[in-house]
Amino acid sequence: MSSKVLAKLAEMGLSLPPYRGARGNFLPWRRDGDLVFLAGQTCDWGTDITHTGPVIAPGQTPPSAGPHVTVEEGRKAAEVCALNLLYHLQDACGGDLDRVQTVMRLGGFVNCLPGFDSSPEVINGASELLIALYGDAGRHARTAVGVSGLPGNASVEVDAIVEIA
Repeated sequence: MSSKVLAKLAEMGLSLPPYRGARGNFLPWRRDGDLVFLAGQTCDWGTDITHTGPVIAPGQTPPSAGPHVTVEEGRKAAEVCALNLLYHLQDACGGDLDRVQTVMRLGGFVNCLPGFDSSPEVINGASELLIALYGDAGRHARTAVGVSGLPGNASVEVDAIVEIA
């Protein structure tokens, strides 16, 4: 069976990441009827976090020590989070991402400094990927908030609720 979603990902030059394993005592997803609740996914590619430290807006002073990323790099980090969500969603769908009916909701968390106001722009990296893959069915309700830290010092984390057939 060939997946239209995986084919679209390949056309975009993207693929699903390798699984890194859970960072805690929780399930990567839980299903209730047609809804799949996906645990928050950070910007990991296998065992490596792709983007670390706070996302810094233009004009903000970066931290004096440690890594940081730009808003555009933060958007890429959010895209990686969405790819991790898709990895686990594929498992929840019995291997078939074409079973997705609607992406209901995304929750986005951006590691940032006080005063950062570009969390929605960063989380657009995840939203735009899902809309590119699923069209109107990929449009979702969303929260995008800034936080003072994330697991592994990741720059971004995203969770989701998805309806499947």
